[in-house]
Amino acid sequence: MKKVLALIAALVVATLAFAGCGGSQSSSSSSSSAAQTSGTKTLKVGATAVPHAEILEAAKPLLEKEGIKLDIVEFNDYVQPNLALNDKELDANFYQHDPYLQNFMEEHKEVKLVSAGGVHIEPMGIYSKKVKDLKDLKDGATISIPNDPTNGGRALLLLEKAGLLKLKDGVKEKATLQDIAENTKNFKFQEVEAAQVPRTLDDVDAAIINSNFAMQVQLDPTKDALFIEDSTSPYVNIVAVRQGDENRPEIQALMKVLHSQEIKDFINNKYKGAVVPAF
Repeated sequence: MKKVLALIAALVVATLAFAGCGGSQSSSSSSSSAAQTSGTKTLKVGATAVPHAEILEAAKPLLEKEGIKLDIVEFNDYVQPNLALNDKELDANFYQHDPYLQNFMEEHKEVKLVSAGGVHIEPMGIYSKKVKDLKDLKDGATISIPNDPTNGGRALLLLEKAGLLKLKDGVKEKATLQDIAENTKNFKFQEVEAAQVPRTLDDVDAAIINSNFAMQVQLDPTKDALFIEDSTSPYVNIVAVRQGDENRPEIQALMKVLHSQEIKDFINNKYKGAVVPAF
């Protein structure tokens, strides 16, 4: 009987010792994993697909060297990224130029965002499936333009620069259809959400399209546009953040990477003039 009790006692001790080793290994593994997670910060950035999300993808490995994981959230409209950023669902967004942001905040008083810095210019262009030259647009032709105030005004300025109409003096980027002073060919205008303008090409005579949306439907701005903004365009695309966050180390690290030679080379090599670095 004593031998049986001794054997049972030995088995209990051995079992406890094995469990102790297993517990120690699990704890060590958990601590290591937690340390790795705490050592890597995550930056959540909203962006439209082309070229913004593509540029951010190129920035990912460079930012990882700074100990920051980049989480890219894609959007297909111009409204939700700013609302999501303001509601702290994002740390930053990258899809718009400053004139659009300023106009957005005028319309949404609750939104308080600022620019952390400019990255590139996407020249806006005039496209058509009906004519090969703008001079061939017929009297009464229909032209689709973005319906948001900033890009709409930008489109009208481009049409004026192309010699298709004349605007009232001094209206500049705030131009609306009511500011057209001369329209000798009686062009008609169809206002459409910026992301949807490329889809109107089959139904209109010409369309004014932002380069990011043109590229999404396989249009090459440098080859397919009948007329395009040049590098003097003031519409630099920015990284937007909440007020006060522009000095966050993670945001500064992001801007440092986006202003690097590697990203400049990526933009130049991939887009070949359809997207122009602004740094």
